[in-house]
Amino acid sequence: MADDSPYYADGAGRSLAKKFELQAYDLRAYLKEFSDQTGEEAITDGFGVLTESEEVTTAYIDFSRNVTDAMKVVHEHLDAIADALRKVNTNTEVNDEATAVLFGKNEGGAK
Repeated sequence: MADDSPYYADGAGRSLAKKFELQAYDLRAYLKEFSDQTGEEAITDGFGVLTESEEVTTAYIDFSRNVTDAMKVVHEHLDAIADALRKVNTNTEVNDEATAVLFGKNEGGAK
């Protein structure tokens, strides 16, 4: 076969894993900022302790917790995808090298 290019593009898996990892990192930073601005302390300070505001305060705190919990799940999922892609990439590279050796390539890439 004249084309020596690999079926699995070198670095493609690493690049994609890095993108997921960066998205997870950014999301974690946004989540911290969101929690700081909408957490129980921030909401209580904003509404005060008037009896009329207790229902509103509770609703906002519950909403903030729900959003935070949902975003934590997304963050964990992005991290898990990045980890899985790194594993797939490593396994693919090992398998590609082993297959290349079967077809007569040496470790240095020469036939």
